[in-house]
Amino acid sequence: MPIALDSINGIRNESKRVMSHSADPRFNRLAHLIRNLQLAEAVEVRIEHPKNGSETSLITFTSNQDPQAKAESAEVRSLLGLRPDSQRLTVTYGGYSGKPDEISMMTRSMLQVMLELAAGVQVAQSEVSEHKVNPGLVEGQARAPQTTPAVNIQSGNTEPTDASVAVQYAGRWFWISDTDIRSKDMFGVVMLLFSISEIGFKGNGPIVTVPANG
Repeated sequence: MPIALDSINGIRNESKRVMSHSADPRFNRLAHLIRNLQLAEAVEVRIEHPKNGSETSLITFTSNQDPQAKAESAEVRSLLGLRPDSQRLTVTYGGYSGKPDEISMMTRSMLQVMLELAAGVQVAQSEVSEHKVNPGLVEGQARAPQTTPAVNIQSGNTEPTDASVAVQYAGRWFWISDTDIRSKDMFGVVMLLFSISEIGFKGNGPIVTVPANG
C-alpha cells in the first residue's frame, strides 16, 4: 500500500512526485490495520471468474472471533466509509464512488513507483547546488520520522562495505544498507512488481497476497 497506491476510497497516500503532498493520516492507519488483519488471517483477497461475466476482485473479512481483529475490522470499515456489517467487498480501479460495499483504489504505474522512490534518494548538497539533481534527501540532512522514504537509498563517494545492494553511477555510490530490513523488503517487492509488469500473468495462476505495510 505505501508504494503501490495513490489513494483508497479517496484517502490519499503521500506523494513526493512533482505535485507532492503529505499522506492523509487515515491512509497510514489503514495500512497498519490491514497488515494486522492479514497477520491475524482475518482478511482475504480473492479473484472470481464467473461463467458469464467479467473477472471480479474481492476483499473478504473473515469470521475471526479474536476481539482485536473484530475491532480492527470495524475500524477499517469506518475509515473506508463502508457498511458496519459489510463482509464481501468489490475492489475497483478509479476514484471514490461512495458506494458502501465497494473499495476504490487508484494504483500507481511502475514509472510512478520509481519516481516516488527516486525522490527519496540521498544526494550530495554540492550536486543540488550545481543543479545536477533535484533536492531530494540531502546527504547529512536531518530526517523527520514522518518523511522516512519507503526505500532508504544512501549515497557516498566510496564503495560501501555493508550494502545489501549497491551501484556506482557518475562516480558516486548508491546503496541499501544490509541492516535496513524494511528497505530490503520493499526493494524486493518493487523487483517483484517489475517482473509481473514485464511478463504478465498467463492462465489462472495462484493469488499472491502482498503485505500491506512492508
